[in-house]
Amino acid sequence: MGLRLEPEPGGDGRSLAELRARWRSASLAAGWRFPSDWALPEVDTVCAALLRRGAAEIPIAGLARARAAAGAGLAETLADLAALHAVITPPGDSGGLVSPDVDALPSRLLRVAALAWAEVAMDKLATTEVIDPLTGLPTASYLRTRLRELYGRPAHQVSEDHTLLVVSVDLSGVTGWSRLTAMILIAEALRVVFDGGESIAKLGPSTVAAAVPRDGRIAAKAVMLRRELHERLSVDDQLESVSPPKIKLVRLPATHDSACDLLQRLART
Repeated sequence: MGLRLEPEPGGDGRSLAELRARWRSASLAAGWRFPSDWALPEVDTVCAALLRRGAAEIPIAGLARARAAAGAGLAETLADLAALHAVITPPGDSGGLVSPDVDALPSRLLRVAALAWAEVAMDKLATTEVIDPLTGLPTASYLRTRLRELYGRPAHQVSEDHTLLVVSVDLSGVTGWSRLTAMILIAEALRVVFDGGESIAKLGPSTVAAAVPRDGRIAAKAVMLRRELHERLSVDDQLESVSPPKIKLVRLPATHDSACDLLQRLART
């Protein structure tokens, strides 16, 4: 059973502005934390669907996704939906009081909203996990996934066709902004040199790597990378104490599990 607006006795229903205002008031009373964040375009879409006496599952799902994208938690999203349900439900024996109750939501509507919210929340979580916020490079988890795809190809010898180019820098005596700047500049250099779809990732606090094809260009790419690293790191006076980054080619092992172990070891270098 979906969510529908029942006309009030003796009336023709409510205007969109009135319905939205009553919903907002009920939601705030139920504990919505930040009043300025409540209004979204999807709110009006839901109200419009209800005023047309139509099913609201699709607009409700859109609102749940928007709530998740805006940072609202699942409990807060469902409590807001319960406030709407309380506003449009005939008062019955409640004496006209609005009493939001998540348990009173129709089960189908609860499921639609929860799944839509979770869809966006999980996408945000996945993005957070695979992107390093400092350098903007994917993390080791992303590289593990890309390597799994390579190892999963039939009759494909990964160790023969690809290798890991690893860049590590000694930042043991560097602190604060200088340490952050060094890693940002190193990431920029890798993106400039490996711009042909190679998988680049940050493995650890001072180590990045790229899974690159074993072809005739790899030596030239390594030379280009060394030049790019030198140009970037040498122009910053705060990085004078940083030793030149080390670049090495590391052979990939025969299995994906072994490759994951290799990435863990490299992250500690």
